[in-house]
Order: sequence, then C-alpha cells, then structure tokens
Amino acid sequence: QVIQAEQRSSKRWELTPEGKEIAQEGSHEARVFDSIPAEGLLQSELMKLPSGKVGFSKAMSNKWVRLEKNADGGPRIFRAVENVQDLVREKLQLVQQGEAESLEEKDRNELKKRKLLMEVVIKTYWIQKGSAFSTTVTKQETDLTPEMIASGSWRDLKFKAYNFEALGIMPEGGHLHPLLKVRTQFRQIFLEMGFTEMPTNNFIESSFWNFDALFQPQQHPARDQHDTFFLQDPAEATDFPMDYLKRVKKIHSQGGYGSQGGPWSSRGWSSAAPSVWDPSRGLGLTPVLPNPQEKFTPAKYFSIDRVFRNETLDATHLAEFHQIEGVVADYGLTLGDLMGTLREFFTKLGITQLRFKPAYNPYTEPSMEVFSYHQGLQKWVEVGNSGVFRPEMLLPMGLPEGVSVIAWGLSLERPTMIKYGINNIRELVGHKVNLQMVYDGPLCRLDAVPWPPPVQPVL
Repeated sequence: QVIQAEQRSSKRWELTPEGKEIAQEGSHEARVFDSIPAEGLLQSELMKLPSGKVGFSKAMSNKWVRLEKNADGGPRIFRAVENVQDLVREKLQLVQQGEAESLEEKDRNELKKRKLLMEVVIKTYWIQKGSAFSTTVTKQETDLTPEMIASGSWRDLKFKAYNFEALGIMPEGGHLHPLLKVRTQFRQIFLEMGFTEMPTNNFIESSFWNFDALFQPQQHPARDQHDTFFLQDPAEATDFPMDYLKRVKKIHSQGGYGSQGGPWSSRGWSSAAPSVWDPSRGLGLTPVLPNPQEKFTPAKYFSIDRVFRNETLDATHLAEFHQIEGVVADYGLTLGDLMGTLREFFTKLGITQLRFKPAYNPYTEPSMEVFSYHQGLQKWVEVGNSGVFRPEMLLPMGLPEGVSVIAWGLSLERPTMIKYGINNIRELVGHKVNLQMVYDGPLCRLDAVPWPPPVQPVL
C-alpha cells in the first residue's frame, strides 16, 4: 500500500434556519404570550399573527394562556400567568454556544422533532504513509530478459503482475460490409433452390435492352416511372443483333400474340443506365440470345447487382442500390407456379405470412406485388414485385412457344436495414458510412422456418 486511509466520523448539533430565528427573536409561544394585552385578544386576531397558529397551540399546552369562548365579540385569549420563561429559546442559545451536550437527550429530541435542531454527521479521513510509500514512480518491468538472469538484477527489480483474465489483442483481418453479409445469405438461398447465378457487370445499358426488348412502348408513361439516368456521350447505341432488333420492331409496330402495335422509332435506343427493375439481364438478353438451333432446356437464374435511378434521396431511398432478381423458364409455368416458388423463397428468408396483390408491369402479365405482415409495425408491407413475362417479349427472343418465364425481385438494402436495425439508408451506403459499423457488425443469420409454411390468404 502506498497510503493508508482511515475513515472517522463525528457528530454535532446545529440550528435549523427556523431555530436560528427563535434563538434571536424568541419561541412562537413566547411571542404569542407577549402579544396578548391585559384585556385579552380575539382569537381571530391572534391567528393572523406570524406565530399565531403554532404559538397558540404551544402556549395552551404550557398553560400560559386561556380561552374564553363566550366573551364579547367571539372567543378571546387571555394570559393565564403573569410571566413566562422561554426555555426553548434558552436551549437553542446553548446549542449556538457549543454546549449542546449539556442538554438532556429528551430536550434535543424535542427540538429536533420541532425541526429547530438537526444532527450533522461529519466524515473525515486520516491519511498515513503505507508500506510501499515513495515520492518517486518506478516503472515496473514487464519482461524477464536473459540479461537480467545473467546479471542477477532481476532480484532487485519490480515486475508487473500478470493479468491472466485479460483478453488478447484482436488479430487484424478483413471485415465484410453488412450488405455483403446479407447478400451472401440471399445467394445461398438461391443456390439451395437450384438456381444458377448469372454474371452481371453492365452498369451502363441501352434503352433497347432495358425497355424495347421488354415490350415497353416508347411513348408509354411507364417509361417515365423508372426515372432513368441517360448519357450524353455516347448519346446513342448502335451495336445490336439486327435480326432480333427487326423482330422487336415488328412486335412493337405491328403487334402480335394478342397485342396491338403502335409508334416505334430507332431513335429510342439511346444508351441509358439500368433501371430499378431490369429483367433484361435477368433473362440473359445481354448480350446473348437463345440459339434456335439448340434444344430448349428449363433453367433457373438469379442475379444480385447494382442499379441506378433518378431518385429523391431520403432515409429509405438512394439513387443507386442493389436489385435481387430470380427467374424460372420452363414449359407450362403458371401463376400458381410463381406463387409457390415465391412462398418457398420467402419462407427461407423467414417470411411466412404472404399476400399477393394484382399489379401492373409493362413486361409481365399477370403481375403481382408481394406483401408480408410485419410483426414490429403491425401491418402488411410490400416486400417484392413479380409476374409472368409476356409472350410479346419472349417469342421474339427465339424461345419456343409454350415456354413461360416467371420472375420476381426485391432490394438488398431494405432487408439489411431491418436485420441490422439501421434507420437511415445513408448510414449503410455512401460516403457517410461509419466504418466502425462495418467492423462491429455481427454475422447475419436469416431466420429459418420449416417447410411447408402455414397456408395464408391470397388476395
């Protein structure tokens, strides 16, 4: 021990503010006695005095005054004795003079009960030099060296004690961003369902692949829904498979497969950034089309890639984010196949309460929005979009008749924000991201549930 500290306590008696006033001016009962003239004083007048209520009660207890209820004008107070001794004031003055111990304990308790006296406890510490006291600071050794052993100097040195409970230094290593962790979970789910991941690395794509190949009319307001970014240089794209382009032009301008044609111009092929929903890459349209010479085989594909749109930035929207897409191509696929596949997919994500709502997409018919019941928000929220691709889009590609393609999509950022409790998307993506969040982020585990899921109502 460098120092030894001993706590000592002492007590003393002090007057309260009211007690100090009485020690100087007199007790309430004495002041009431002094205020009563020889002819007495109406009780109503006495009660108006500053010490009237308390002093009257104490004076009556001491039998210093008497009350005549039948006096003229109402109850009247008279002196009952000629003189009084203000013992309360005298006792308080003794305390002021430091002679509180000369009072009997019952007197101190009575004054304390009347809140005229209080007991004060004073705590002090007596400090003394300890066995290890020193006016200098000696650095303790942390390592025993061969030189200390050879010279014997270790005998005179002080070594720092080992703390075997201390944690070691965390090894340096790489850290995954929360988006990458959740992306890994999504990718694993797709692979478990037998999907093949497609390479998606075209951040810039032409309007032909993004819109025209998807049977989206050039003059239709649906194109405005995407709020697509367009490039100035190059302003137009020209490298297309011309045979396929002619088939797309024909279906747009002349119609077919139950659709009517409309105005269509090659001027609408200017290059553009990918839209939010970009099934053209999900179907493998860019840049390879199905080979009519090869036999069609059913396929299941998925992609997780960056997409862009002209968006007003807020806590839940960015101008660039990730799109998760899944597509299945086979003969005779129906809306029921789409709903069953969606149920299995979302069940593996831990989402079992699903509802489907009819929707509109230019490239799918029928189309459905997918809703799930959010236990935290206590309401149904949209979790994805889906549909069956139109034959006007599939047949010009060279796919055989009878082949249907079902597809769905959702974002990556929204489930990541839910899993990690992030309220502002700008804290997850962008230049304002706190890298410490990346270091501290736990490993993401999506909640697995048994299959088949419980039957849910379908809208």
